[in-house]
Amino acid sequence: MEHLTHQPRLVLDWHFSTPKMSCCPHVGAQGTRHPSRRALLPARRMARALSTDMGATTHFGSREVPVEDKARLVGEVFHGVADNYDRMNDVLSLGVHRCWKDAFVAALHPQPGAAFLDVAGGTGDIAFRLVDRLQAAARADGEPSAVMVLDINSSMLKVGEERAAERYGALPSSVDLRFVEGDAQNLPLPDESVDQYTIAFGIRNVTDIPAALREAHRVLRRGGRFSCLEFSRVEAPIVGPVYRWYNATVLPVAGHVVAGDWAAYQYLAESIERFPDQETFRAMIADAGFHAATYSNYSLGIVAAHDGWKL
Repeated sequence: MEHLTHQPRLVLDWHFSTPKMSCCPHVGAQGTRHPSRRALLPARRMARALSTDMGATTHFGSREVPVEDKARLVGEVFHGVADNYDRMNDVLSLGVHRCWKDAFVAALHPQPGAAFLDVAGGTGDIAFRLVDRLQAAARADGEPSAVMVLDINSSMLKVGEERAAERYGALPSSVDLRFVEGDAQNLPLPDESVDQYTIAFGIRNVTDIPAALREAHRVLRRGGRFSCLEFSRVEAPIVGPVYRWYNATVLPVAGHVVAGDWAAYQYLAESIERFPDQETFRAMIADAGFHAATYSNYSLGIVAAHDGWKL
């Protein structure tokens, strides 16, 4: 399968406008939440804290590092864990990450003929679910669909390309699947060129999250949908402390045992803890220009699926 690093051609004219649907109940979705005015001010403060300038510092897990160093440090983490990334997800979530991803993609209701951009999706977990649904729904006389997997990390992309070759061989003409190396903060795509933007378990690793949200808004067509699946905040009195203890202690140990990399999984645990809570991140999405920003909690808020629309 060809590895693309240049600007791809996405010229499909299909207009994505499927309304927001509730997520599958088997992962514990708690319904959608709508933005409140109270959330906007903290979100703008958080956006200023997460928006970075060269010469400033930002967080890398629990450490403060120069802004210009974070992308390199995150890259080293994922170069190191790429080959074991999916196996580690199974071990650490007891396989529940598959249910979260299934519910996330099912709620998108992907339609044939649309252009999909999956950011930070190197290993293909979201893209393959999209492709399977698009293939099943394709009509012989219909427009082809485009699914682009974009990731800044070449090792993750290599894993995804190899998995795609094993899974599909040669795809039928109904779906164009591409793997592209690129930065979420500076997407190699023209304005208003995609119908659906997805990012799953990736946005917390971006150096400048508000910049990535603005880029998502830029490349989406009017009527297009932004969807993000990310670890979030568990506030349940008993579950929340247990979950935070699990991340802080079990996650690095399991990373060492299964993948031989304590530091990488310590960073992943710390990055989860530093990511904004559901209300704050939803308001950040609205602040980037998206309308009808909502979220659905999965598994008591261990993860949340966020949506917004470009109108």
